[in-house]
Amino acid sequence: MTQQSKTKPAADFSADDAEQLARVIKQWGEELGFQQIGIADCDLSLAEQRFKRWLDDGMHGEMGYMSRHGSKRTRPSELVPGTLRVISARMDYLPEHRRRMDHVLEDPAKAFVSRYALGRDYHKLLRQRLQRLAKRIESRIGAFGYRVFVDSAPVMEKPLAAKAGLGWIGKHTNVINSRAGSWFFLGEIYCDLPLPVDTPASDHCGRCKACIDICPTDAIVAPYVLDARLCISYLTIEHPGSIPEPLRPRLGNRIYGCDDCQIVCPWNSFATLTREADFLPRNGLDTAALLSLFAWEEDEFLRRTEGSAVRRIGHQRWLRNIAVALGNAPPSTRVRDALRRRASHPSALVGEHVRWALAMQMQGLGLAAGMSCEGSDEGHAD
Repeated sequence: MTQQSKTKPAADFSADDAEQLARVIKQWGEELGFQQIGIADCDLSLAEQRFKRWLDDGMHGEMGYMSRHGSKRTRPSELVPGTLRVISARMDYLPEHRRRMDHVLEDPAKAFVSRYALGRDYHKLLRQRLQRLAKRIESRIGAFGYRVFVDSAPVMEKPLAAKAGLGWIGKHTNVINSRAGSWFFLGEIYCDLPLPVDTPASDHCGRCKACIDICPTDAIVAPYVLDARLCISYLTIEHPGSIPEPLRPRLGNRIYGCDDCQIVCPWNSFATLTREADFLPRNGLDTAALLSLFAWEEDEFLRRTEGSAVRRIGHQRWLRNIAVALGNAPPSTRVRDALRRRASHPSALVGEHVRWALAMQMQGLGLAAGMSCEGSDEGHAD
């Protein structure tokens, strides 16, 4: 299965050995900067049923990779033969308090970037830490079978985290921990060790539907069911084509992902700020102006997003998303001039969204002029 050849058969582990090793693994995980380590078995039969229904309903949109691997996603031992347990880890990433996020969302001249993407790309950091954890295990027991994953393969990380006791899957489909909220990354070690499993967390969403009510695009179509085709995170990151016109005004100033369902979740009152310097904002993306980001040419985009998760969308989608946000901004000469400078962009995708944004700006200008004619003391926003 593995990155190492196995020297000690699973049968050689006594229950006491396994119990002691599990305790040590959790201790080492904390020393490596994880806020919690849990252990799960490989039975994802209930999650598999729900996942298949979600796929059958087409809610994955154009994320064809979600169905590409068959049952390997929902059956860990098929993805990595020999897997007996999954060591699931979480690491907090919240870089700032809610009031700072609210301030950006309420300012149409600012760009909102999902807070997980403000700092260094989490994939490398978590993978390195999990690899170090696996090496510590190996130093104690000898070589064993394992593979490390951080959102890098067909792995159902949320159901596995829930089974491992890291939290429950909330109505917005994110994992929620009763002591830490939901602002955390997940990673896994698939292994062939017969470790004792942890008790899954109970669901504590109750009657709350704050996440459902706040969703700008009504993407949470039912409790615990997210239609990715409507989700701003999907539309701005995963979706390669044109953003449906009826949804564009609902994006507001969100140019990369959306955190609304997490911001409003009552359990996030218990969230603590990250202790990882790598997750803190880079290049001013936490408070950046839309016009400044829209002016980035591709070389500057690549330079400023080096080592960031944002880079994966590429320059064209970056401009597409910002064009929509500028179309949603109050009418302004500066905004219209910036859009006109991009009107001749060679990408048809960018051009389409720039033209829409210009039309929205002109429409807003007309409305503002009409209000002025009716006696408003405020002129238009130029």
